[in-house]
Amino acid sequence: MTREKMPAERWTPQPYEPEVFLSFDRLKRAVMKRVLDRAEQLMEGHFPIEPERIEGLVSEEWQQAKEALKSSPAAREAFRKYLQRTVGEQIDRRIKTDKAELEALGVAEKSL
Repeated sequence: MTREKMPAERWTPQPYEPEVFLSFDRLKRAVMKRVLDRAEQLMEGHFPIEPERIEGLVSEEWQQAKEALKSSPAAREAFRKYLQRTVGEQIDRRIKTDKAELEALGVAEKSL
């Protein structure tokens, strides 16, 4: 059985809008819309679309969404805040563990 070749995709995705990354719900709706748009375009030349191809469309679009998020200034700022909190917590634990030793070496509770 020969399979009919699918038409070449003419898909040129638009950049994700920054507000898409504000919530999981918005992200889901944006990715879903883009996958559905691509699937509908594919259905013009080949109907129905195989489940494996649908899975491929979802995977490809999910990767594009993650890359767009990673390259956004808002994501960098959010990650910096996460790093500050995480690093601060780790340093606080170390200060607590080594407090007596640090005090003996002249570290004061509060700076003057």
